[in-house]
Formats: sequence, C-alpha cells, structure tokens
Amino acid sequence: MPTISSNKPYRVGRSRTGLGLFATKPIKKGTKIIRYFGPLLDSKKKDEDAIENKYLFELTNRWTIDGSVRENVARYINHACRPNAESDVRPRKRKVFIRAIKDIEPGDEINYDYGTDYFKAYLKPIGCKCDACEKKRKKKRAEARAERVRLKERAERKAQRKAEKLAEERARQRKAKKAAQANGKLANGTVLNGKHLNGHSLINAAGKKVASSKRGAARALNA
Repeated sequence: MPTISSNKPYRVGRSRTGLGLFATKPIKKGTKIIRYFGPLLDSKKKDEDAIENKYLFELTNRWTIDGSVRENVARYINHACRPNAESDVRPRKRKVFIRAIKDIEPGDEINYDYGTDYFKAYLKPIGCKCDACEKKRKKKRAEARAERVRLKERAERKAQRKAEKLAEERARQRKAKKAAQANGKLANGTVLNGKHLNGHSLINAAGKKVASSKRGAARALNA
C-alpha cells in the first residue's frame, strides 16, 4: 500500500470490494481531490495497444493512461452508480483529475462512475457492489421475502377456508343423517315405527299389531 502524506485529505482503506480511497478531511464540492496518472499508451504501437488491465483510462482514441502503477493512488477509487466525485478528463493536456461533485465528509469513501464500457466489461458480470446497487439488491431481497410471506399466508388462508368449508359440509351431512333417522328414513330403505316392511310385525293404522303373512299362512294350515 502506497504511503500518503498526512496533509492529503484521503487515505487508502478497506472497502466492500477490497481497497478504497476514503476522505480524512471535509472535501468541498468542486474540489480537485487527486490526479489519475500513469504511463501514456499509444494505440498506434502494437505492443502498447496490446496491454490490458482494469486500470486503463482512455483519454482519446489514441492515448490511454495505464494507471496500474503503484504510485497512482487514484486507482484505489472505486466505482459507484451514484458517486460523490467524477473524472475531469483533459485530453489535450493528457491528464485526468478526480473532482468532488458533492460535499464529502471525513470517513466517506470517495468514488466515481467508471462509465458504461467499463461497467459492462468488468462490473456487470460479477455484479456492482456500490452502495446504490447494494441498496437495490437489499430492497429486491426484502420485496422477494415479503412476496413469499404473502403467498404463504394466502395459501394458508385458502387451506383454512377449504378446511372450514369441508367441516361445514360434514356437519350438514351429520345433521341431515340425524334428521333422516329421526323421521324413520335411512339410506337403504323405508321403515315404519322402527320396523322394516319385511320384518316380523307391523303396526296397522288402528295401532294394533298385525301378524306377518307367513304366520297367517301357518295358522291356516293348522286350522
């Protein structure tokens, strides 16, 4: 880790994505914080055009800053979708400065937007870990959990209504069965005063006991 003068308003520290640059003093909006520097690469030279690393900062179609050198403390500044700084590119002078676009308080991490091309090439495949994107992910996770809870509660209410409906239907069936038994009506036939028509005795309209046909026939033979 490079040594930074104590009078500088920043320090290198541990960040969510590894190392980052943090403010040690209040930094006012519009302040030039640090210069992004390194060897200039000429795209017209094949050996230089072939150099690839995640610290390349393109100035023009021809010139690119290779910021991978250890002395370039600005390389520790991380990307943010809602940054508190921005890159101030000066192609003619072949220089880049990082400038505050918000008031930055001590302890705040300094960050700027790396741009669409860098985002698609390096950040999108692994997922951006800036505060704004982390908040979005947390919100989506919270919404997903809430949706799962809602669906679970909905399913439980549906199951409860189904169980209650089934219980009511069974209660109606038991009540209907009891009513049928009370009226002398069963599902397998008709009975009068508790005796089947094919039983041994019946009660006539006058309330007298009447012998069955078999007993009458037997008495006729014995007469």
